[in-house]
Amino acid sequence: MSMDRRILSTAEISNYCEAIPLWKLKDNKSLSRKFHFKNFIQAFAFMTKVAIIAEKMSHHPEWSNVYADVEISLTTHDLGGLSNLDFKLAKSIDEL
Repeated sequence: MSMDRRILSTAEISNYCEAIPLWKLKDNKSLSRKFHFKNFIQAFAFMTKVAIIAEKMSHHPEWSNVYADVEISLTTHDLGGLSNLDFKLAKSIDEL
């Protein structure tokens, strides 16, 4: 099993969270963050960029979009919790 494809311990999650302070941790099983943009076009452009990154990683977010707001939730569904992939994707999203 790849190092990215394993559930993280509570200590590992705590350490990784320090690198993505704008994300909220929920029950040590998911990460979430809300983004606000000037308008729908900017929000949709952001989602398109995230979609390209997620597809390259083969790790896809749960998200919603209402006009200029985008909410993203990350978890590794097949493991039932957080893996390195969630933190890598969160960091990549933050870099946009």
